[in-house]
Amino acid sequence: MPSALPIADPAPEDGLLPPTAAEGADARRFGVYLHVPFCRVRCGYCDFNTYTGDELRGAKRSDYAAQAAAEVAFGGAVLGASGVTARPASTVFVGGGTPTMLPAADLAHMLDAVRSTFGLAAGAEITTEANPDSVDADSLRALKDAGFTRVSFGMQSAVPSVLATLDRTHDPERVPLVVRWAREAGLDVSLDLIYGTPGETLDDWRTSLEAAIALGPDHVSAYALIVEDGTALARRIRSGALPEPDDDLQAEQYDLADELLGAAGYAWYEVSNWARSPEHRSRHNLAYWTGEDWWGVGPGAHSHVGGVRWWNVKHPAAYGQRIAAGVSPAAGRETLDAASRALERVLLETRLADGMPVTRIDASRRAEVAGLIADGLVDGRAAVTGRVVLTRPGRLLADAVVRRLTPA
Repeated sequence: MPSALPIADPAPEDGLLPPTAAEGADARRFGVYLHVPFCRVRCGYCDFNTYTGDELRGAKRSDYAAQAAAEVAFGGAVLGASGVTARPASTVFVGGGTPTMLPAADLAHMLDAVRSTFGLAAGAEITTEANPDSVDADSLRALKDAGFTRVSFGMQSAVPSVLATLDRTHDPERVPLVVRWAREAGLDVSLDLIYGTPGETLDDWRTSLEAAIALGPDHVSAYALIVEDGTALARRIRSGALPEPDDDLQAEQYDLADELLGAAGYAWYEVSNWARSPEHRSRHNLAYWTGEDWWGVGPGAHSHVGGVRWWNVKHPAAYGQRIAAGVSPAAGRETLDAASRALERVLLETRLADGMPVTRIDASRRAEVAGLIADGLVDGRAAVTGRVVLTRPGRLLADAVVRRLTPA
């Protein structure tokens, strides 16, 4: 969740949604995102809306679970008053920050609020992110007992020098321990990796991939490092203390990830995500990519219901004040028109292994598909069946593909 919020329309204090948000709601799935904005230290590359202890300025971590639960209840009331069909949550995702900086009992309290307000669908996917040094066997068992089904560990790398450049605090030797403890607790496991860190070699990246695969996770995410303006990493690169990420090396690293993960039985289903089986895909993230509905809880959290998108105030203190006053914590919102929603579907669904119907592309741009096939960026066999599916080179140039498929 990037720290900068968009500029758009004011959001009403009562949170009520326009009638268009309710249209077709019974055909869409519903999820809940719970943002926990706390970290022990700020990683040098991170641009997310997170806060260390000395940045809280009047907010207290110990108050947060109750505040988040109050927003969940507020959300249930808003959706009901707005005429949006009541649906149990099919996914719940607790992200951050480092959610597991909070006690497991606090995360359980937040999940209980979702359960009592919306209900949970049968087989709901309930995930929390965690740093390897923020959990132990007891806390993972407590999360499982509370109803969590999945934990996503921020492994990032298995190479100490790479972790140091990223300002990650965990010892790579702890990752096998936490994976084993999560398995023993009965939780599915996802591992998050980052490639393209300044100074990381292709051999370093191979070491990290092989270490991750050896742990047998159900799911792996591998993201190219993006140097965000205003971060400590950006300042170090600008000063010359670190080299800029190398685009060509990142392309080699992506190819290696897809090769090794594929050989180990993991299939890509989104440009940066691989799963051991379709059942282990992140259903919560798929809901984002396919335009389902979700309510985002917490400072800076984004929500989307029926083409209406809104985002909360950023700072935990401001968030807590709004929750205490019983008004919406939203800072702004926008209502997407049909053309904007169609464009967004192209932007997101193009990145999926299942592809996108050719008919979703504006008629004025469909002729581009033939050129993309000739350039080796789109799968010709899939196109014959009416779907746009990226090849591996196409995945590396996904943004360029989208530009060719969308009106200027």
